[in-house]
Amino acid sequence: MTKNIRLWMLLILAAAFSACQKSIPGKVQSPSGNIQVEVFTLADGQAAYTVSFNQQLVIDTSGLAFEFLDMAPLRAGLEIRSAESSSFSETWEMPWGEQRYVDNNYNELRVSFAEKEALKRTFELLFRVYDDGLGFRFEFPQQENMGEVFITEEHTQINLTADHKVWWIPGDWDIYEHLYSTSRFSEIDALTYREHANLAQTFIPVNAVSTPVTMKTNSGIYLSFHEAALVDYAAMTLAIDHENLGMTTNLVGSWRDYKVERQTPFNTPWRMIQIAGRAGDLIESRLILNLNEPSKIEDTSWLKPVKYNGIWWEMHLDLSTWAMAGGRHGATTQNAKRYIDFAAENGLDAVLVEGWNTGWENWIGTADREGIYDFVTPYPDYDLRGVVDYAQGKGLNIIMHHETSAAVGTYEQQLDTAYALAESLGIHAVKTGYVGTILPEGEYHLSQFMVNHYQKVLETAAKHKVAVNSHETVMATGLRRTWPNFFASENLRGQEFNAWASDGGNPPDHLTIVPFTRMLAGPIDFTPGIFNIKLGPTKPNNQVNTTLAHQLALYVVLYSPVQMAADLPQNYEGHPAFQFIRDLGVDWEQSKVLDGEIGEYITIARQERDTGHWFLGGITNEESREIMVETNFLEPGVTYRATLYKDAPNAHWMENPAAYVIESQEVTADSKFGIKLAQGGGVAISFIPLK
Repeated sequence: MTKNIRLWMLLILAAAFSACQKSIPGKVQSPSGNIQVEVFTLADGQAAYTVSFNQQLVIDTSGLAFEFLDMAPLRAGLEIRSAESSSFSETWEMPWGEQRYVDNNYNELRVSFAEKEALKRTFELLFRVYDDGLGFRFEFPQQENMGEVFITEEHTQINLTADHKVWWIPGDWDIYEHLYSTSRFSEIDALTYREHANLAQTFIPVNAVSTPVTMKTNSGIYLSFHEAALVDYAAMTLAIDHENLGMTTNLVGSWRDYKVERQTPFNTPWRMIQIAGRAGDLIESRLILNLNEPSKIEDTSWLKPVKYNGIWWEMHLDLSTWAMAGGRHGATTQNAKRYIDFAAENGLDAVLVEGWNTGWENWIGTADREGIYDFVTPYPDYDLRGVVDYAQGKGLNIIMHHETSAAVGTYEQQLDTAYALAESLGIHAVKTGYVGTILPEGEYHLSQFMVNHYQKVLETAAKHKVAVNSHETVMATGLRRTWPNFFASENLRGQEFNAWASDGGNPPDHLTIVPFTRMLAGPIDFTPGIFNIKLGPTKPNNQVNTTLAHQLALYVVLYSPVQMAADLPQNYEGHPAFQFIRDLGVDWEQSKVLDGEIGEYITIARQERDTGHWFLGGITNEESREIMVETNFLEPGVTYRATLYKDAPNAHWMENPAAYVIESQEVTADSKFGIKLAQGGGVAISFIPLK
């Protein structure tokens, strides 16, 4: 045997011996290599992971564990049995959305864990790593010592590397309608929000934050944490560990002594981390959709994004009431036809009618709210079929309203009948509401019980070809890909707080935070477009804390396939600025975040499907600023008529909010111009190709 052959054999044996000393590798990178995940076991045998971005650690060693009712915890004593890698790449088409086509490219790592002793339970940890973030979930197979499972807590850790800047709302089990706080991670104190006079219900048991929660590191990396594909599981909040700069899942519970009940085999929702070097990249990411399954609805031709108006804002202004008793009922046949006429004359697609059905007299302040609503019986002064026929005769649709008063049993009893009624009338959209504490008592809006209820509503609606716009429900988790009749949800402190909240309403910076936090979960029904900013004469102590141009810009900044012209028809009639809403698209070919910084400003441009029209919206916080608009997103070689709706030189969100100007100019893809935004101001621009 020659010297060289002996040397090669020694090297091979050494390599083989070295491999035997190492755990089965658990490492995966994103397609471009910018994100890397490592999966391993700690000294005590606990499963753990780390995440790096551009070779910089962003998630430090974080452990994973579960606690169960009447079963030992699943934490230590684990070993890695196998680790398999694979890749996937596709492009899929959205039936409606922020863009038409979505790239879905990831590398996957599936790691199999097993207990070495005790019950010898097994599970798989599945990571999917994209260039814009990652998702991971636990998959529990059917097994001898793990059948019916009662999870008392999931302990998924997310350990940070420093005291980041955070935009957060408290981990409330019942509501998301809190203003966002901006602080360092070490300063998060959700318990200070336990008492809030403006909330219909609230429960904050521990110092935790709701998701999506977004952060910025000192080196300029943006992180956002949420969950995807929440099905038959409790929603998660993230409990704060100041001392160790970490977060741990704190599932929403109920009156039960466990939080999740499942039967193996089952999967948890995806735990999702978005990572970006630019704030706008968080918004452009479609990670949450890619982590959901493809559509279960074969025929989506009936799903039509709409601009709408409706009988809603006048109730918040105390001009009318939802209830018929008292003589100021808003949802009368005559009033509905007034809104329909305005919508038809101004190019809107639909009209929302709230307060049409019986039961509103008893919906607040009644301990036992079960049975008070009838979801098929209109008030005597509202001709349901007559109004629907009148709207359809003008080419419009009616959006039906189902306020449940959080009495879940009553709603479920009537669910199929109510949606069958909508289908029989040719109504393809329903707005749901769950104001108040959940009945049955002891349940919370975000518990597994309610998650399953919302899913039942969604699937029942799909059976009857009805789209759902949900309010007071669990945060969206990308299920609109699987169930594209899930059009939008509220899940934030909305426009109505400006009309009656005792704390002064939403501050000017509120909607410069929302796109980088709440909007990462999915479409928002925010109801923009208030022109009567000062809310006179019925609300002298309240106002909308933006300029009028800011209100117009929100139609582009805040994505939704259902956009409401929320103000009263008389405040739009003869108003030149309403032309932007007339021209506006609501279904997009593509969307681009041109610039933005969380809590300061944002500028977004969106191209309407099929027309080639572009629309731009830009807003700022309480500080004035000049933004530069480069129109390189426009099609080269085409000249566009750009119509700008912007703040007047003397505009100010408090002192002079309704001051605006309209300018028009021709632009191409090579154009560039600056725009001054007033304090609390904005700009809205339509780009229409010249023929």
